[in-house]
Amino acid sequence: MCRTIICFIIGMVLTPGNNAFSNGLQGDTLPHQHSYLLDHGAIRRGDTSSRKMAIVFTGDEFGEGGKTILAALQKENVKASFFFTGRFYRNPGFRSLTRRLQAEGHYLGAHSNEHLLYCDWVKRDSLLVTKKQFNEDLDKNYSELRQLGVSAPNARYFLPPYEWYNDSIASWTKEQGLQLISFSPGTLSSADYTTPKDNNYRSSEIIYTSILNYEARQSSGLNGFILLLHIGSGPGRTDKFYKRLPQLVKWLRKRGYEPVRIDQLLDQGGKSFLKRN
Repeated sequence: MCRTIICFIIGMVLTPGNNAFSNGLQGDTLPHQHSYLLDHGAIRRGDTSSRKMAIVFTGDEFGEGGKTILAALQKENVKASFFFTGRFYRNPGFRSLTRRLQAEGHYLGAHSNEHLLYCDWVKRDSLLVTKKQFNEDLDKNYSELRQLGVSAPNARYFLPPYEWYNDSIASWTKEQGLQLISFSPGTLSSADYTTPKDNNYRSSEIIYTSILNYEARQSSGLNGFILLLHIGSGPGRTDKFYKRLPQLVKWLRKRGYEPVRIDQLLDQGGKSFLKRN
C-alpha cells in the first residue's frame, strides 16, 4: 500500500519537539556520527556503515500471517518490529497475537487509528486531514498500545498509514515527541499485499528477487535498511510472501546482516535521539 518516493534528503537535522501524549518525551537532534536517510522529515534508513537492518511489518485489516511470522522469528531468534492500526489492536481475533508479540520481545508501534490517507497522492503538499484529526486519530492508536502495556516512550517511532506523508505530518509527529519513519526505497517488499487483479501486482518470487538484486547492486547492500512487509494480505492473494521469511532471514544472516528491532537500528548506543526531559 505504498507509493515509491523519489526525492529524499540525507543528513537533515531535526528540531526539538514536545508533548508526546504527556509522556515527557522531547525531540533531540539526530546523532551527528550516524548517516540517516530522511525524506520530508521521516527516517527511511539507518546507519549504512552498520550491518544492522530492521524487518518491519504493518497491519490494519488482515493479519493471517501472524502465527507463521512468529514461528519463523522464534526459530531464527530474530526480533522484528510491528506497526498496527488501532483497528488491528482492537480486533479480538488479533489479541492473542499482539500479546505474544509483546511477550516475545518484538517492537510494537503505531500505524494510525483508522489508516487515514494524510495527503494527496499527486499533490503531496495538499493535506487531507487537519492537525486536530491527525492528533485525535494518533492518540487513539496510542491508547490501544497502552492497553497492552506499551507506553509512548517505548513506541516513539511512528510509521504512517500508506507510508505516505509530508513535511506537515512529520512536524505534527515531532510535536508529539515522536519520530516519523518509513521504509527504505529500492526493493519491492512493500508490494507483498498486492493481488493478481491489481496493476501493481508482484509475485513473491519477483519480490524476493528484488531484495537480492538490490543488495547485490549497492555498495552498502542492506546496511541500515528498513525492510517493510505486511502481516497479512487477505484472501485475494494466495502467494503469501511471509512464507518466505525463514528463507529471507537465513539469507540475510549468510550475508552477514543482523536483523534487529527498529529502535535498536535507529537509537544511538541504545539511547534514542528522542529522550526524556
